[in-house]
Amino acid sequence: MSAAPTQAPGRTPDQTPAPDHAPDHAPDHAQDRPPAPATPVRTARPFWRRVDPALAQMAALTIAVFVLMAALNPEKFLRPYVFESITYVAPELGLLSIAMMLAMLTGGIDLSVVGLANLSGILAGLFFHAWGGARGPELTQMAPGPVALGILIALLTGAVGGAINGVLIARARITPILATIGTGQIFTGIALVLTGGPAIVGFPRGWGFFGNGQIAGIAVPLILFVLVAAAVWLMLGRTAFGISLRLTGTNLKAARFAGLRTGRTIFLSYLLSGVLAAMAGILLSGRTNAAKSDYGVSYVLQAVLIAVLGGTNPAGGRGSVPGIALALLALMLLSSGLQLMRFSNFLVDFIWGAFLLLSIALNALRTRRGR
Repeated sequence: MSAAPTQAPGRTPDQTPAPDHAPDHAPDHAQDRPPAPATPVRTARPFWRRVDPALAQMAALTIAVFVLMAALNPEKFLRPYVFESITYVAPELGLLSIAMMLAMLTGGIDLSVVGLANLSGILAGLFFHAWGGARGPELTQMAPGPVALGILIALLTGAVGGAINGVLIARARITPILATIGTGQIFTGIALVLTGGPAIVGFPRGWGFFGNGQIAGIAVPLILFVLVAAAVWLMLGRTAFGISLRLTGTNLKAARFAGLRTGRTIFLSYLLSGVLAAMAGILLSGRTNAAKSDYGVSYVLQAVLIAVLGGTNPAGGRGSVPGIALALLALMLLSSGLQLMRFSNFLVDFIWGAFLLLSIALNALRTRRGR
């Protein structure tokens, strides 16, 4: 009879101690784990999907206007003189449109830009005429120093006028459309009192260079407009002030609760609008060699139209400098074509108004679809 196997006292057969060392070929449980999810690869969006729909729409409209005007009157419209004249006339309207956009970004509007532009040019002209009793050749050949002082006077006039608008709207809480209508009438009235009604004719040649000069064959007004437009575009997209402008116009109460100084932002937007209006006054008086209280009266409607057509939301929060440039080009091409075909000025004003209503309707429809 064989003896039973011996085991340690108090230990059952299932409690056999594990060996001191694991076997050399232990099972790899890591292979049973599910594989880690792969990192998603971000593919670049196609170019046509990154383009702003409003900007693409404006580019298509510009091309359509050019093709239409060229087809209706190719012999006159396609002359180089037409496009050269646009480079001298369009920049002053473009500066007023950018000024209007800055006010609209905060949910407001600035209807005083034309009155302020004219007042800036008139004050500079009065300064030139009063400088040492300059007349005739002495006025034309005026030294660069007094011309620089005249530019400073014009820009300071625009800054003061814009600051008045900013105080009335940001501090006194007056509705922007009412405040700027009132200040626009005041600026025009001051200009009438200073001139008595007639235009101030005769500016220094250095002043006229900003309205009629050329650098390397390119119109000086166009160069100035491009520089200002690029600066405003960078300011809106790359600076805290530009972001604050958009946020203030998007939701004023939310911007206040977020700690933004909305009053300061609104004030500065109208201050910049006034300075841009003064620059437009410099270009206008330099191009015409005169300044008058009622020059460019239709520019108010056209500046609003260009701003809205270029993608600016009248309720605030959205604006595009490239869109304004395209809208400006489209309207200047359309205006030049209609003038060459000898359309009535009343019909042109009707077309501007129809374009304005259509652009506002399209913006409202785009906003509803975006929601």
